Amino acid sequence: MATLYQLHSTMDNLRRSTDQLALTWRRGDSLLLLGSTVAFIDWLKAYLNENEIVGISAIYALADDISQLGETTAAKLKLETKIDKVMSDVEWVKLTQDSQFDKVVTISL
Repeated sequence: MATLYQLHSTMDNLRRSTDQLALTWRRGDSLLLLGSTVAFIDWLKAYLNENEIVGISAIYALADDISQLGETTAAKLKLETKIDKVMSDVEWVKLTQDSQFDKVVTISL
């Protein structure tokens, strides 16, 4: 069974949040980026590598959170190449109840 980690972090706390994530990470787990966390995707990927977090099944983000970035910022981040799926709130709720996950953990520092 896998874990769905919901990561909600500011840039100031992203490294610490990723360090916490590394403590319980297992190959095949997934990430859902909440709020402004999606804006820091490149830093997140660097911190994931630094913590040797590998085997990510999927990285998800919410459509509403991406829209808050604005079209120009989202385009510059090239999120379509870094996010596996952009979801609505309804899809998010369904994902948290999906049987592929035995637990959902929220990290918000």
